[in-house]
Amino acid sequence: MNATTRSLALVTGASSGIGLALAHQFVEHDYDVIITADGDLESARRELENAGGGVHAITADLAVPTGIASLWEQLQALGRPLDVAALNAGVGVSGDFVRDVSLEADLRLIAVNVTAVVHLAKLVVPPMVDRGRGKVLITSSIAATMPGPYYATYAASKAFLQSFAQAIRYELRDTGVSVTALQPGPTDTNFFDRAGMEGTKVAQAKKDDPAQVARDGFDALMAGKDHVVAGSAKNKAQVMAGRLMSEKTKAGIHAMQTKPDNQN
Repeated sequence: MNATTRSLALVTGASSGIGLALAHQFVEHDYDVIITADGDLESARRELENAGGGVHAITADLAVPTGIASLWEQLQALGRPLDVAALNAGVGVSGDFVRDVSLEADLRLIAVNVTAVVHLAKLVVPPMVDRGRGKVLITSSIAATMPGPYYATYAASKAFLQSFAQAIRYELRDTGVSVTALQPGPTDTNFFDRAGMEGTKVAQAKKDDPAQVARDGFDALMAGKDHVVAGSAKNKAQVMAGRLMSEKTKAGIHAMQTKPDNQN
């Protein structure tokens, strides 16, 4: 991907789902894109190139510092400044915290969902501040607004991201760099299968189209909004209703949706 006059966007977790849909949004709006994930990106790269985008694919495991360092080195080697960073990569784990989920699985989730986002933000934001312009999109979730029994570390990681996005947005308010938190609800991606949540009520219910979620996120990012609850009206209603409930009540309601079918 040679230097052009087009703006450049980085999208993490872009092999499928919301990440790939976000990459499509950037391509459709005349951005070149750098896509990254820890798996095969060839199909996503071809799909985006066929849509007319300039695409650079980088395979990197964001759960480990060496993966982030490799990604950053390859980004710098391109010799082009990032106009947008969509920090979207995330994983989930499901089950009873004590009985079902290993410490290794929880720590890997925290590494990808939390540590990698902070690490990448430390790398991509300062050059944006130096140039006096840039945009950052951080994929949180409506799960950030309530405790998440049976995927406790996932919901907690999204609460961290929501707070983190709003905090650094405030710090950057006079720099020309904006930060937007994207809060999807249940979305039709492979998240539930990968997280082992196939048997839960939330996995079996109707889900949002990732393309719509990405459009909502892109529009909010371009408008400089602080956050957007993306997808269906049900997601927005759930967030609003949660403001009137205790944490105990929200945890109980959430548990009914996320409880594995092997739990009594």
